[in-house]
Amino acid sequence: MIIELVGISVSLAKKQELGKALVWLKGALHVQPGCLSCRVFQMGPAQDFADFWHIEARWDGQRNLIRHLQSDTYKKLLQLMELSAAPPVLEFLTVVELRGLDLVEAARISPG
Repeated sequence: MIIELVGISVSLAKKQELGKALVWLKGALHVQPGCLSCRVFQMGPAQDFADFWHIEARWDGQRNLIRHLQSDTYKKLLQLMELSAAPPVLEFLTVVELRGLDLVEAARISPG
C-alpha cells in the first residue's frame, strides 16, 4: 500500500474555493482503480495562513498510483497546489506492514 499525502495552505480568500475543489477531487479519486480510500480534512490556522487543507489517498500499489499521477484528475490537483500560499506538502509513504490493535495488545502484554 502507498499513502499519498498532500497539504495546501490557503488564505481566507481561497478557503472556500479550495475546499469545494478538494471535495470534488475526493469523489473523483474514489472511482480510480486501486484507490482504497481518500479523505479530505482541514486544519487551521497554520502560521500566517487561514487554513491548511490535507488530502490523503491510499493506493493498492505502485501501478495504480502511477496511473493516478498521469491522470487528468491529478493534473487538477497540481493546479490546486499552485494556489498554496506556502510550499505545498507532497509525500508518498510506502507501507511495508500494516498493524492495528494486535500491535497495541502485544505491546501491552509483553513486559519491557
